[in-house]
Amino acid sequence: MNKKSIYSFTLNELADWLVEHGQKKFRAKQIWDWLYKKRVDYFHEMTNLNQECLDLLNEKLVIGTLKEEIKQESKDGTIKFLFKMTDGNLIETVLMKFNYGYSVCVTTQVGCNIGCSFCASGLLTKDRDLNAGEIVEQIMNVQKHLDKRNKEERVSHIVVMGIGEPFDNYNNTMNFLRIVNDQKGLSIGARHITVSTSGLAKKIYDFADENIQVNLALSLHAPNNELRTKIMKINKAFPLEKLMPAIDYYLEKTNRRITFEYILLKDVNDHKEEAKQLVQLLKNKRHLSYVNLIPYNPVDEHNQYSRSEKKAILDFYQILLENGINCGVRVEHGTDIDAACGQLRSKQMKKEKQKV
Repeated sequence: MNKKSIYSFTLNELADWLVEHGQKKFRAKQIWDWLYKKRVDYFHEMTNLNQECLDLLNEKLVIGTLKEEIKQESKDGTIKFLFKMTDGNLIETVLMKFNYGYSVCVTTQVGCNIGCSFCASGLLTKDRDLNAGEIVEQIMNVQKHLDKRNKEERVSHIVVMGIGEPFDNYNNTMNFLRIVNDQKGLSIGARHITVSTSGLAKKIYDFADENIQVNLALSLHAPNNELRTKIMKINKAFPLEKLMPAIDYYLEKTNRRITFEYILLKDVNDHKEEAKQLVQLLKNKRHLSYVNLIPYNPVDEHNQYSRSEKKAILDFYQILLENGINCGVRVEHGTDIDAACGQLRSKQMKKEKQKV
């Protein structure tokens, strides 16, 4: 039986767990300091804990559960990690460098059941959810990578946009957010964290009620039901007439800007007509909307799609801008490595099958 990752605990949960096992509550803060400030790899390095507490931790819990399988480094400084978990499953994590700091894109599920027709993440259906500790450990492993290069470098931003649908793993995702945001731990500001959803409307209502400052992004990718259903199966369950009221509720409840992700697919959703439809869809929420136009990263298995022409991207952008929609074209990272989310994992799994 695998031991539980200590990274799965919020600070209060760890304090309660220690008390239940006969230890003092204050030990939780000491342990968190060793985990998140000093970032040790082994319990025996926690030198201010008594032997009884160390023995308990070693018997019941574990610090590291992820093993680095592959590390791809791009010319622009982007690094994609492929981690193997204790059950043999593979996940991806990406480190990106911006002028404002280092951002990490984390994975929340092994595979994905949302089934977006352009996405490498959904090439393999969901095997299981990641627990909170496995998501936290992605951040910790990347931070330890930075520590080896320069002790002053820090992960400052997080995007929950890797493999999987975060809101399909809602409770573990929320615990992850609470752990990395805690000031006694990594203390990554809530406003520096963004969670992306493909549109699970019911969970958007829940997220609005959480009363946290974490940013929300919606993978929209089409401005009408017919087209969105064609490229995103999730639209059958949550069509725009269900999804947009959830977005309106979120905006009214939080008064926080939302990002609409829009991958541009050549001759599919990149026409001027779709741009005008998107303006109409967002016109009543322009003051709290930002559209992130994303050039498509081609995926071998989805060869029906290709990247939009530069002129089409510019025309689309101009129509949004001229109609008062805040928007931008995403700056690309890691184009010389397996840039598309899930692509590296998919390739590695193919290689492993070929060996058998």
